[in-house]
Amino acid sequence: MQSIKTAIYQTQQIRELERLAQERFGITEQVMMQRAGKAAVDFLLRRWPNAQHILVFCGSGNNGGDGYVLAQQAHERGLKVDICQVGHPEPQQGAAKEAFEICQQAHIPMQPFQEKMNLPHPDIIVDAICGTGLKDNLRDAAVAAIKKMQHLRAPIFALDIPSGIHADTGQVLGAAPHAAATITFIGLKLGLLTGNGIGYTGELVCNDLQLPTDLFTYVKPVAEKISLNIYADYLHPRPRDWHKGLCGHVLVIGGALGFSGAARMAGEAALRVGAGLVSVATHPENAIVMNVARPELMCHGVKTVAELKPLIERANVIILGPGLGQSAWAVDLWKYACEQDLPLVVDADALNLLAKAPLSKENWILTPHPGEAARLVDATSQVIQQDRLAAIETIQQRYGGVCVLKGAGSLILSPHAPPALCDKGNPGMASAGMGDILSGVIGGLIAQGIPIGDAAKLGVCLHAMAGDLAAKEGERGMIAMDLMPYLRRLATHE
Repeated sequence: MQSIKTAIYQTQQIRELERLAQERFGITEQVMMQRAGKAAVDFLLRRWPNAQHILVFCGSGNNGGDGYVLAQQAHERGLKVDICQVGHPEPQQGAAKEAFEICQQAHIPMQPFQEKMNLPHPDIIVDAICGTGLKDNLRDAAVAAIKKMQHLRAPIFALDIPSGIHADTGQVLGAAPHAAATITFIGLKLGLLTGNGIGYTGELVCNDLQLPTDLFTYVKPVAEKISLNIYADYLHPRPRDWHKGLCGHVLVIGGALGFSGAARMAGEAALRVGAGLVSVATHPENAIVMNVARPELMCHGVKTVAELKPLIERANVIILGPGLGQSAWAVDLWKYACEQDLPLVVDADALNLLAKAPLSKENWILTPHPGEAARLVDATSQVIQQDRLAAIETIQQRYGGVCVLKGAGSLILSPHAPPALCDKGNPGMASAGMGDILSGVIGGLIAQGIPIGDAAKLGVCLHAMAGDLAAKEGERGMIAMDLMPYLRRLATHE
């Protein structure tokens, strides 16, 4: 069974879990809402132990009901609580209406939201306006309430999901608050972990509302969250009599004139994660310079396909594209490499050439960022970002093999396996060369005999974690080569 801690769901699956909890296990909507409110207030007091005054923005649905339960329980624990009602002044039915009535009976101050109203300045703001059911742009009142939240400049704590974030895609539906923390219920939602949603979520915790473990066997998650520990067996210590011939031979094809750095970074990254040998087929004028910069790389100036053939014969995996360009020279090398039976890691201009001349292979890994992904499916990067899961599924179906859709909340899709998501990484990695490093990492892992699907997942995870370690010295100004020492450390997993 998929671990509850790593399972990722969309709204449809969460709704089904809620239904089964009631029908098969007798856990009512009221019980789940009470557990959600208690879990939320418990987390709030752990996260902000000095908070004395909270302001809760409640919508009229079940998300608002969670907010009313939190308000009532915080009130019982001695906190000063104010409630601001957004939209309809009170829930119309069910558990949310009961929670509202309990707050009324407890005489907790509440008032309907008005755009020009004066609100107290609380220690913490709780966002309980809209939950996972939101599919269309927020109404004007909710947008105004979110603006008011931001204006108050107190930390925002979101219940289940920041209001305005599409739970299935991470798309912002008109507006959304930047939460300092979000507690989500039952299971992780895809929209919190990829696309724009990841930028609004803040610290993310998940509470399963004490639902039985058996419940989760009935519903298949839409994706899985990957971690280094899942693939740690691939990084076990080597025997004392190990030698470089057992570590695999990577061939990097790239580095058009003036673009040697990309191929060099990919090659060094492959070495840093444990590949035994790395050859680089590059423009003849780059070879000498690259050898000086990194003598461990075996650099070959290649003018024609005939000169590339013996290099391919010695390799176990090809990294195709870093700095390759789209010249006639690049097209010839690209075509020849795509004809080979070796595993391929395809990036950068190799992806752009693929978009112009589509073909499908089962033993390659495509690693597009949103712009490259858009070219592969004849769309725009905005369309890709609006539904990243749909985009990666389209690319994988069209081109075969494994696809890595890079970006915040990178997605990995292999044939006959659920999508995987990496929630590591940081904005400091939005700089030149990071994709070349990732290609090198994945290629270096394949060279060591790791299946391409697992190599893609492990490679994305190592790359993102190395970025997080490098970012401890500051995100702004971080460059791709800053990841190298951390890649070496992480690949030596003991």
